[in-house]
Amino acid sequence: MANLFDYRRAFSRNIGWVTEQEQQKIRTSRVAVAGLGGVGGAHALTLARLGVGSFHIADFDDFEVHNFNRQVGASMKTLGRPKAEVLAEMVQDINPEAEVKVFARGVQAENVGEFLDGVDVYVDGIDFFAIEARRRLFKESYERGIHALTAAPLGMGAALLYFKPGGVSFEDYFKVEGRSEQEQYARFIAGLSPAMLQRHYIVVPEAVDFASRKGPSTMMACDFCAGLMGTSVLKVLLGRGNLRAAPWAMQFDAYSQKLRFTWRPGGNSNPLQQLMLRFIRPILRGSFE
Repeated sequence: MANLFDYRRAFSRNIGWVTEQEQQKIRTSRVAVAGLGGVGGAHALTLARLGVGSFHIADFDDFEVHNFNRQVGASMKTLGRPKAEVLAEMVQDINPEAEVKVFARGVQAENVGEFLDGVDVYVDGIDFFAIEARRRLFKESYERGIHALTAAPLGMGAALLYFKPGGVSFEDYFKVEGRSEQEQYARFIAGLSPAMLQRHYIVVPEAVDFASRKGPSTMMACDFCAGLMGTSVLKVLLGRGNLRAAPWAMQFDAYSQKLRFTWRPGGNSNPLQQLMLRFIRPILRGSFE
């Protein structure tokens, strides 16, 4: 079937929103996606359909039944299979010419450099609770001058943060170094979602269980994340259009039909963020007790 593939035809319907020259730029770009579950898998497939030609993808986990509600690679056919292996196949089913380098053990301290080597953009899709791994990836991206983005699935919407080279770093914004695990979670929540548009409509609050490292999710949120991420990566790769970088954050919530941009100079040391943390900390304490 690969001999039936033609790159120009496959992605011809992108033309109009991008030029032929821009499509070729996308074709020669390399994107790293860490975490291939809810948002990461959707990011990888969205970027594959955009025509990105080279990927580094990483995940150490296998697909399970509880992934079915939100993970694009999860199905009866993929149960028990490695997520990275399945997503590599899915990307190459879309674009057989795509170069996909798989990091089947995930991203560790010893391979983070290799994972980001030659990459134009880093796309964050790792689990919410993997804060140390996330810090490592964003720190290495920042030191290498790589554009780095994260899109958080929140309720039935999404929040986007962009860390541009030479701008505010992940640590400058979240300020989690030296904090307890519980405080790191609080700061990550506050930084991801300064507007907190999703907090009004959760109907089973006890489903959020930080002690057990689990919480509710929706496919809609993952789809919104993929759309935001795909658009943002396009803008970064092509160098066109404004993209607000941290300390700006954006959140769109489809359920409440609201869009908010927030600006938090100083990140989590900002007085507004300190108020947010006072609200979040008691909720987390209750979850851990």
